[in-house]
Amino acid sequence: MRILVIEDDEKMSAFVAKGLTEAGHVCDAFRDGRDGLFQATQDRDHYDVLIVDRMLPGLDGLSLVRAARAALVKTPVLFLTAMGGVDDRVEGLEAGADDYLVKPFAFSELLARLNALARRPPVQEQRTVLKVADLELDLVRRKAHRAGQPIELQPREFLLLETLMRAEGRVLTRTMLLEKVWDIHFDPQTSVVETHISRLRTKIDKPFDIQLLHTVRNTGYSIHAPG
Repeated sequence: MRILVIEDDEKMSAFVAKGLTEAGHVCDAFRDGRDGLFQATQDRDHYDVLIVDRMLPGLDGLSLVRAARAALVKTPVLFLTAMGGVDDRVEGLEAGADDYLVKPFAFSELLARLNALARRPPVQEQRTVLKVADLELDLVRRKAHRAGQPIELQPREFLLLETLMRAEGRVLTRTMLLEKVWDIHFDPQTSVVETHISRLRTKIDKPFDIQLLHTVRNTGYSIHAPG
């Protein structure tokens, strides 16, 4: 594989590049976020995988990946970072990364993850704007509108709405939403889903005549136009 490493720590960058080269791969390394983004966008079909740190000079890793995806760079991205909290991982995947590995790490695991990413089929053209009736969600600019009116959403509300809109017309259970939006894989006996659904409904439905967000009793939630 040809791999682009964007990592500002000189020792870490050299360690990763040396290991990848010894494993038979071709590796280019950059230490500045802006330089890395330029390389990724200029040679968008040149690399098989991008390895990106979160904390970078010039341009942080999250902004780098978002900008790359906005520029239609489809190359798989793996975040390699010391930021290992659940929210950090969710934020990284939301930004457009395909995988997330926390430092310190076993090099064998890094190689396995890179090989898995390289085996994935090419990324299909993805929608950057989701629409349900007159509700629009711009995934690149991170903005929401309904009937032309802007809707202010908190990051978690945005992700919740995105999850519902991607499943337009289908019912998502409370458990499914906990997993997809909060990365919680057990029932913590919390009302976090109900609270955020209520807030979301107040913002996207209450000011308008037609209700889009529906509660399916004893099942879950769905977003769809009436009829």
